[in-house]
Amino acid sequence: MDIWRWITNLLGGQAPSKRTFHFDERLTASLQDLAQREQRSADELAASLLTQAIQQRQAVDARQQDWESLSQREQEVAALVCLNYTNRQIASLLNISPETVKSHVRNVLYKFNLHNKQDLKLSLEEWDFSAWVSPHL
Repeated sequence: MDIWRWITNLLGGQAPSKRTFHFDERLTASLQDLAQREQRSADELAASLLTQAIQQRQAVDARQQDWESLSQREQEVAALVCLNYTNRQIASLLNISPETVKSHVRNVLYKFNLHNKQDLKLSLEEWDFSAWVSPHL
């Protein structure tokens, strides 16, 4: 028995239905134009774009979960790192030692599964940390 018949039997004899999506005329025209330029079918391109969008969304969600796993102090340090503050500047702003900043940076990098501050900055480059530079720091 092939895999599709097995799945059909598993679903109670019903063949899995093909997903369909309805696009407005403008989006349909854009999709067809792009598919033609890439010499692909519109269906293939739409599936590829949807897959990419889902993967991107999952990556964003993962980063948000990583962020939420940080302590408040680790978030402050990470935000200031992303704003290009040095460890000494961060220590001064937060009234902690540079060694404590290093420790927080190590923890942040570990929780994000990254290797260095530059990786952290790249990972969060689309985030807006401007609110972190305020009198509460």
